[in-house]
Amino acid sequence: MSLSKELLEILACPKCKQEIKISDDEKWLICNFCKLKYPIREDIPVMLVEEAEKLDE
Repeated sequence: MSLSKELLEILACPKCKQEIKISDDEKWLICNFCKLKYPIREDIPVMLVEEAEKLDE
């Protein structure tokens, strides 16, 4: 099961409020603006800045 398109449209990065996108493997929500990725655990996005990881550059 993956995140619905409707949910992805309303989610935003909690740090910068910019648009996020889902990773190809559907394990992360990615903010290209502040270069963070947020985990998706058991089909639930964890949208906490303290849980985010830096994007690999």
